[in-house]
Amino acid sequence: MSQSAPKEDHSPILLVPYMWIGDFVRCHSVVKLIKSRTPERPIDVLTSSLCAPLLDYMPGVRKGIVFDIPRRKPALALNWRLSKILRREQYGKAIITSRKWKAALAPALAGIPERVGFVGEWRYGLLTDVRHGEKELPRMIDQCAVLALPREMQGQGDWPLPEVIVPRSEIEAWLDRNHLSNEKRPIVALCPGAVGTGKRWPETSYADLAKRLTREGVSVWVVGGPGEKQYAQVISAGGEYARDLTSSDLRNGIIQLAAADAAVSNDSGLLHVTAAIGTPVVGLFGPTSPWHWAPLNPIPATIEAPWPEGADKNDFTVRTTEDIAVDEVFTAVKGILAQ
Repeated sequence: MSQSAPKEDHSPILLVPYMWIGDFVRCHSVVKLIKSRTPERPIDVLTSSLCAPLLDYMPGVRKGIVFDIPRRKPALALNWRLSKILRREQYGKAIITSRKWKAALAPALAGIPERVGFVGEWRYGLLTDVRHGEKELPRMIDQCAVLALPREMQGQGDWPLPEVIVPRSEIEAWLDRNHLSNEKRPIVALCPGAVGTGKRWPETSYADLAKRLTREGVSVWVVGGPGEKQYAQVISAGGEYARDLTSSDLRNGIIQLAAADAAVSNDSGLLHVTAAIGTPVVGLFGPTSPWHWAPLNPIPATIEAPWPEGADKNDFTVRTTEDIAVDEVFTAVKGILAQ
């Protein structure tokens, strides 16, 4: 009797990404890679409530599992509750991009049969497919993407680009609700937020840029979360056509960036969101390497802070965005608008 072919696996796959906004966007490459290899298997993504709006605009995702677990805490009771939710979904596989011990806990408690991740914080027992060699992959995108491949295919590659696709109808509805549908001037979004010392271009520099742009007939929107409110107030004082549009809902920021003609952003989560949307953006880099941390999506302008005299060119921490000239950023934005 001939042996029958193995039954095709249609069980859903759970992706456990990093929960910082930029890294969350980066992990959409992993979604697209999984979908290209196993199109018959639905893909769900574990998400925080902060990042959840992004999933509505990421093709290939069936749904998000929204569950907030505090950072830097074991949160054992919360992970037990999360595991019960995951168990009901009957996942056949979990891909855990974060190297943290806690990230693998709920999938293990849920009994997901295949759990893939790097050894990280000594996660033997929590993972069924323990990968090594993370440090040989310097870029985070390479570390995340190889987990979607079989062991024998590990390596760096040309990964699918993240996508954040906002329907035009949703943009127009947002503009109507906010009385901005009659805006005739070009729109430049400014994203002044960033996490980390030296990464945030000063609000006074953004304010100077806003004044120059509004004098040139451009509308300026300041985009960000509640933490950027104090910066937005300084920047939006730069003219009649400069507006503080910071919001506690990331969805508003996504739509604002999709509606803009150009953007300027620090090395932050919104830089990755903007690039994935396809809005031309100027990325500002100081103490971080663009090769390691810039969006995978191509952007038209990357401006790096100058190196101090005699500095070690491998030590990016000696640079700060404070040293980036407003003239250079203004010229880059004008070049984008001219195109």
